[in-house]
Amino acid sequence: MKGRWVLLLSSAFLVFCLNVPGAYADKEPLQSQVLNYVGKTYGGVQDPEYVSYDQALRDYMVKRIKQKFGVELDPKKYSGFDLLEIEAVLRCRKSDEPLDIFLKMFPKQQ
Repeated sequence: MKGRWVLLLSSAFLVFCLNVPGAYADKEPLQSQVLNYVGKTYGGVQDPEYVSYDQALRDYMVKRIKQKFGVELDPKKYSGFDLLEIEAVLRCRKSDEPLDIFLKMFPKQQ
């Protein structure tokens, strides 16, 4: 009797573990582009690898902010790290607070 429960729970756990990664695979293909840069070091902000990393991060963050908060931002105006901070502010701000006040805090790139 105890062996049946262990077998049943083990098989249910195995089915769950096999289905979860497949469910998330189609939702965020841009994240894999950002993850390609994990663990790399750069010579500076002028390094071509850093520039491509920042562009991938910008594209990913703009898409994620639009999906979660419905706010459209231009990836050319903000750095990838500014977009990470903007997302954090959007999570913490009150729903009745205007967004423009917070966006003025972040420097826009030219």
